[in-house]
Amino acid sequence: MCEQCNRASRLGLSRRGLLGAFSAGALAATLPGRLSWAAGAPPTDAITGDEALERLMEGNALYVADKTTVRDFGANRAAHAKSQAPIASILSCADSRVGPEFLFNRGPGDLFVVRVAGNVLENDGLASLEYGAQFLHVPLILVLGHSNCGAVKAAIDVVDNHATLPGHLPGLIDLIKPAVLEAQKSHPSDLWDAAITENVRHTVQAVTTAKPVLADLVAGGKVKVVGGVYDIATGRVSLLS
Repeated sequence: MCEQCNRASRLGLSRRGLLGAFSAGALAATLPGRLSWAAGAPPTDAITGDEALERLMEGNALYVADKTTVRDFGANRAAHAKSQAPIASILSCADSRVGPEFLFNRGPGDLFVVRVAGNVLENDGLASLEYGAQFLHVPLILVLGHSNCGAVKAAIDVVDNHATLPGHLPGLIDLIKPAVLEAQKSHPSDLWDAAITENVRHTVQAVTTAKPVLADLVAGGKVKVVGGVYDIATGRVSLLS
C-alpha cells in the first residue's frame, strides 16, 4: 500500500474519499491561486434569472413547433474551450427522452445540466448547482420533471405495494416518497401525474433552502429557482405556479 493510502487509512478516509482528495489536490496543483477557477465578478453582459427563463421558454416554443434553430453544434467550439457562461442550470431527470439542450433550443455552453433519475436533489447534484451559481454566476436554476417518470412510478409502487428494489435504488426512491405521500392527500384522479408535479415542488423547495450557498444567493436575489414539467408527448414545458 502506498504512503498516501496508509495515511488515509489512519485518518479514516474511505477509498472514494481518498480518490476525491487526490483529484482535488491534482486540480489545485494546476491552478495559479486558491480557487482561481472561480470566475470572480459576473460578466458585464450577464442576464437576470427572469431573462434567462424567458429565453428558455422561447426556445421550448420553437421546439414544440419543430422550428428549432440550433443545429450547428460545432459553432464556437474554440471559444467554448476557453470558458463557459451558461444562462441557466437545469436539474433534470436522467430519462433518455429528456434532452434539455434540445427541448430549450440551446447549444453547447448555454446550459449547466445536472441529471439524476427523478430529478431529486442529492449531495453531488447540490454541489454541482452550487458551483454553477457561485462560480459561473448562473442566474437561474430550473428543476425539470417530466411525464411518465419511471422513478416516480417506482416510488408510488413502494408506497402503495411495499415493493422492494435492488441495489442503490431504495436510497433514490426515499427522496421521492415524500412527494408521493403529499400528492396522495388530495386524492388526485391521476396519482402518477400529481406525484410528478409534487416531486418537482419538493425539489424546488430543497434547492431554494439549501444552505449555505444557494439559500443565500436566492435570498440576495442573485439566483432564481423555478420548477417545470416536460410533457414527452407534446414537447411542451409547463412551469409550476
